[in-house]
Amino acid sequence: MTTARRQATRRKLYEAAVTLIAEQGFSATTVDQIAERAGVAKGTVYYNFASKNDLFEELLRHGVGLLTGSLREAADRVAARGGSRVDALDAMIRAGLLFIVRYPSFTQLYVAELWRTNRTWQDTLAKVRQQAVAVVEQVLGEAVAAGELSDELDVPLTASALFGMVLVAALDWQAFQPERSIDEVHAALSRLLQGRVSGAVARP
Repeated sequence: MTTARRQATRRKLYEAAVTLIAEQGFSATTVDQIAERAGVAKGTVYYNFASKNDLFEELLRHGVGLLTGSLREAADRVAARGGSRVDALDAMIRAGLLFIVRYPSFTQLYVAELWRTNRTWQDTLAKVRQQAVAVVEQVLGEAVAAGELSDELDVPLTASALFGMVLVAALDWQAFQPERSIDEVHAALSRLLQGRVSGAVARP
């Protein structure tokens, strides 16, 4: 199987697995169901992953990796046009919202798994989460170094808070206020960023 073809097959399996597990839970989801949903033979699952646990662990790496890449790209685009680090943080908020709109099942699953402590992939989950938070932390640190933010800011804690804020706010939006546009949600979170982190009052 060529590399491109294998990557395409793995993406199908990720999509099938995340949808099924979000719908009915990890324990209730079988390899047979994942294969059927992905439109492949059961053997194809085991060709690509040693077990269902292995598939799920790789799914976490894949999904959070996509989110991390989206956040980094958003920050880099702002830097390329000469924007501030606070502007970069704002762009990262929007990138996070766009990711959650595109991958709602993965986001629900990811947040649910954060609260579990009996999974074999807890170490993997902690590591990939930290990779995503580290992108936010880096930009916050640069903003402090540039004098855009107070040097009294607790950078690691603030990075975690911003990351969590976007996840939870977006899930609440999708579940309870779906009539709102992404622009409305982004604007609300942007005001929190501007008012609470930078200390500025966002203009309407």
